[in-house]
Amino acid sequence: MKNNKALDRRSFLKSSAMAGGGLMLSFSWFAKAAAAEGADKALAEEIWHELSGFIKITPDNIIKIFNPNPEFGQNVMTSLPMMVAEELEVDFDKVIVEMGPHDNTKYGPQFTGGSNSVRMYFKPLREAGAAAREMLKEAAANSWGVSKDSIKAENGTLSSGSKKATYGEMASKAAALDVPKNLSLKSPDQYNVIGKSSKNKEGLKMMTGQPLFGLDYKVEGMKYAMVVHPPAFGMTLDSFDASQAKKMPGIIDVFSFKLYADDYVQAGFDTRSFNEQIAIVGDSTWQVMNARKKISTEWKKRGDVTEIVGGYRGNSEVKRPGELESTSLHFSNLEKEKVNAQQLRKDGNPEEAFKNAAVVIERTYNAPFLAHNCMEPMNAFAHVKEDSAVIAGPHQAPGWIEPTLMKVLGMTAEQIEVKSTRMGGGFGRRAYGHYLTEAALISKKVKEPIKLVYTREDDMSYGIYRPMYTATYRAALDENKNLIGFHVTGGGVPEHPLHANRFPAGAVDNYLAEGFEIPSNITIGAFRAPRSNFNAAAEQSFLDEVAEAMGKDPIEMRLELLERAKKNPVGSNNDYDADRYAGVLKLVKEKSGWGKAENNGKRRGVAAYFCHNSYAAHVVDMVERNGEPYVEQVTSAIDCGIVINPEGAGNMVQGAVVDGIGQSFYGSMTFNNGVTDHKNFDTYRMIRHNEAPKKVDVHFVESTVDPTGLGEPPFPPVFGAVANALYKTTGKRYYNQPFLSENQPETI
Repeated sequence: MKNNKALDRRSFLKSSAMAGGGLMLSFSWFAKAAAAEGADKALAEEIWHELSGFIKITPDNIIKIFNPNPEFGQNVMTSLPMMVAEELEVDFDKVIVEMGPHDNTKYGPQFTGGSNSVRMYFKPLREAGAAAREMLKEAAANSWGVSKDSIKAENGTLSSGSKKATYGEMASKAAALDVPKNLSLKSPDQYNVIGKSSKNKEGLKMMTGQPLFGLDYKVEGMKYAMVVHPPAFGMTLDSFDASQAKKMPGIIDVFSFKLYADDYVQAGFDTRSFNEQIAIVGDSTWQVMNARKKISTEWKKRGDVTEIVGGYRGNSEVKRPGELESTSLHFSNLEKEKVNAQQLRKDGNPEEAFKNAAVVIERTYNAPFLAHNCMEPMNAFAHVKEDSAVIAGPHQAPGWIEPTLMKVLGMTAEQIEVKSTRMGGGFGRRAYGHYLTEAALISKKVKEPIKLVYTREDDMSYGIYRPMYTATYRAALDENKNLIGFHVTGGGVPEHPLHANRFPAGAVDNYLAEGFEIPSNITIGAFRAPRSNFNAAAEQSFLDEVAEAMGKDPIEMRLELLERAKKNPVGSNNDYDADRYAGVLKLVKEKSGWGKAENNGKRRGVAAYFCHNSYAAHVVDMVERNGEPYVEQVTSAIDCGIVINPEGAGNMVQGAVVDGIGQSFYGSMTFNNGVTDHKNFDTYRMIRHNEAPKKVDVHFVESTVDPTGLGEPPFPPVFGAVANALYKTTGKRYYNQPFLSENQPETI
C-alpha cells in the first residue's frame, strides 16, 4: 500500500470528454493497469475508493453522483443528478449526491444563473449516465462471455439469464474501458426518474442544521475579518486612525487595502463599488465588530473615474461619474435624457399610426433600485500561503472568480482551490465575487486563514443593485378600437430595460422601441430575470389598460395578438414562440376558472411573460384584509419544456411568486447624496410570512421540448398580475413601484 500513496492523484485520473457538453466522466487508469497486470482485488478496490470522478461507484454498490453546479435553493443538487440517474438506471432514492469540486474541464461551466443549469446540462448529464451504464454492461459482457445486448441494467444491477451482478461488482472493470461515443438516449416516454417528483437531497441536512452554508465553513485556527467601505457612492478613503481599534481585545490587525490595482482590467463580473477599504482582523466576529466602531475615518469625493472592462470584443472604457447621487436627481436626469433615446426596433410607420389614431393611450411606469437581500449575508473563507490558496464560500460561478484571484494573487489556476458551499440565496448577487477577492487579499496580508463576514448593513449599502428603470408606453387605437400602433421608450440608471424584440413586437403593424441610459457610480448587477422583472410589470399593466379601452377581456386580447404573431408576424426577429406563449395563457385561464360565473366577483389580475426561453402566466386573486390589499391565491401556468422534478419545480415557482409579491408591494432602494436610505430590514420592507398567499396553485404545460429554464421566468409577470389585481381591488391604476408606497400618480 505504501507504493499506492506515492502515486500523484492527478496522474491516475483519466478524463474523457462527453459529446455535446464539455463534461468529463472520470475513472482511474490505475484500475486499467491493475486489471491488465492481474493486481489483487483488494488493491484495486482501495484505489477505487480514493478516486472521485463525475460518477463514483464503490465495490459495495454505493453510487455517488457529483452535482456540477452551485446550489442556492433552486434544487440543482436534486434535479441535475436525476438526469444522470435516468440513463444510469439506478434507484435515485438510494443515490448519494455531493457538490462537485471546482473543475471546469471536468464538470463544464459550473455556473448557476440565467436559468441555465438544467437547460445547459440536460444532454451532457444524461450522456454521462448512459456512458457509465454502457461501460458497466460491457464489463459484465466481457466477464460472463455474453453479448452486451443480452445484458439488462436496472436499479443498479446487471443481469443476463441466470447471471447477475451489482454495478459495484463491475465498477473497477468498467473503469478500464474506453468511454463510448454516439450514445442513444431515452425518449421522454421512457423516463423513469425524470418527470417524477423527488425529495430534496439536502432536505434532511438543512432541517437538522448540518453545516452546508458559507457561514458554516470553519477550519482550526481561523480568524475573522470585516471591512469598512465608504459611506456613500462617489466617495473614497482619505485617511483613518485605527490606534484605538488595535488596542481592543482579540484584534490582530487593521489596515487598508485596494481590491484591484488602478490599471486592473475588470472581467464582466468583477466590481469595484469601493476599491479601497479598511480590513479588521481578530479572533471573533464580536471582537471585530466592536473594534470596527473604534476606527476613525476621513472620506473624500472620488471624482470621475474611468474603468477598463474586458470582454469578448476586447477592452472598453467605462466612465463613472464622481457626483454624490440622489434619487430625485435620477428622476430629473431620466426625464431630460428621454429625448435622446436611441431606436432599438421599428416596424411599419408608427408616427403615421399615432397621427391618425382615434385614441392614444400613454402611461409612464417607474421602478426603484432593488437590493438582493440574500438571507445569508456575503461571506468568504480564504487561506492564502506563499504558493497556494484555498477559497471557499457561497458563490454562483467558481470559474469566474478563479481568473480574478489568479490576477490579484499572482498565482496559477493549479495553485488556487475554489470550493463552493451552499448559498443562502443568490438571485444574481453572488455572481459578483468581490467578497471572495477581499477575503483572499486579507488572508494574504495577515498570513492566516480568515473568514470574512458582511453585516446586513455592509451588504445592503455595498451596491450591485437591480437598476432604476422608467418606461413610457403609448398605444394607438383606430375608430373601431383596433390596436394600430405601439410605442415604448425605456430608460434606466445606468442601463435601459428593454428587450425590443419581445411581445408585443411582431403582433402590431406599427411598432417602435427606444432606449436611453444615464451613467451612475451606483453599481448594478443581475437581479432575478434582469430587465424582464421591470418590463413585465410595465408592459403587462399597460396591456390591461389597453384591453379595457378596446372593450376586450385581457386574456382574449393577448391571445388575439399572439394569434396574429403566429399566423402573420411582423418582422423576423421576434424572440418568442407565439404558440407556447398562448399556451400558458390558455392553461392559466382554464385552471383559474377565469371568466366563469362563480369567479365573476373575484378581484383578479392576469399577466404573462416570456424570458430565459420559458413562458409564465399568473392569475392573482386579491382581497382587502384589515384595510390593506392581500394576495389570497395565485394560479400559475408555466411552460419550461420537460420538467425534471415536478415537486422541486413547483416549489421554485411558488418562491418566485412570493418574492414577486413582496418586491412589487414593498421593494425600494433610494439614495440621498450617495448614501442608501435603507441599510437593514427595519426600513427596507420585505414580505412577511403572514403576507404570503394561502395557496399558489402551479401547473406545467405538458411538453417534450428540452428544458428551457425555470429559476427566473415565473418572477417577472407576478408584478403585472399584482398591479392589475390592485386596479380591480382599489379602482386605481398603479404606475410606480413599490405599489404600496404613497408615490402614485392619479389615474389618468
